[in-house]
Amino acid sequence: METMPTKTKEKKSEAEPTRRSFFNILWIGLGLVALAEFIAVAFAFLRPRKSKAPGENTDLIITAGAVERFTPNSVTAFVRGKFYLARLEDGGFLALSRTCTHLGCTLPWMEKEMKFACPCHGSAFDITGNVIDAPAPRALDIYPITIENKMIKVDTRKPIKRSAFRVEQVTYPKKKV
Repeated sequence: METMPTKTKEKKSEAEPTRRSFFNILWIGLGLVALAEFIAVAFAFLRPRKSKAPGENTDLIITAGAVERFTPNSVTAFVRGKFYLARLEDGGFLALSRTCTHLGCTLPWMEKEMKFACPCHGSAFDITGNVIDAPAPRALDIYPITIENKMIKVDTRKPIKRSAFRVEQVTYPKKKV
């Protein structure tokens, strides 16, 4: 009769999960969760981005104002488009990026010195965006300008990188004939 209780104890211990089997099940469950997260991240990375609707980029073309509003040899800051509109002495216009080409600091316009001076590393640029003091490696980026009905419009969708200022980069208002 003594052998009976030992058999019931053995059957009882086989039916109850051990600590080791509990941790094995836990690790398998956590591994499956991690695998599911990895697959979700991989699919999100590989999925193509949604393209914007054609009319969605209208806020990236900024109307700066009438040609007469800007005096020759002046610079006007536009916060919304993150650019400066420079009117040169000869009446032409350049839309210059506010970002230094050295390390990307925001450039202020120093009107008394007639230059853009980088507060981070001392680069300086003239009114055309040309480098006058290093360490900036190239001229400021520009944005395309169109002048329609004496209104200046600046397209800030894609800056144009340039190594130096060239006269062809300047946009002039159409003269009356």
